[in-house]
Amino acid sequence: MQSQERAQVQVQAQLTEAKQQASEIINQAQKRANEIVEEAKGAATQEGERIKAAAHSDIEKEINRAKEQLRSQVSVLAVAGAEKVLNKEINADVHRAVLDDLASQI
Repeated sequence: MQSQERAQVQVQAQLTEAKQQASEIINQAQKRANEIVEEAKGAATQEGERIKAAAHSDIEKEINRAKEQLRSQVSVLAVAGAEKVLNKEINADVHRAVLDDLASQI
């Protein structure tokens, strides 16, 4: 009977050790999972900031493009108005400097 008792004690000790190892493995896995989640959050934040910066850059470019188009349209309207007021045609090539100055002031 003693050998059976020893075997039970030995099995119980191995079972306790296995439980401890399993618990340690689970804890390590949970720790690694948390690290992965934090890394993913950091990467997502960085990607979000990159997308936001790119969007701001695109918006700035569109604003500048719209301003240039508006300046161009205002110049055309100014020339057309001047033609009507002066009742003669203005040569845009000859007066380019004046028109560019007008556009920069707008």
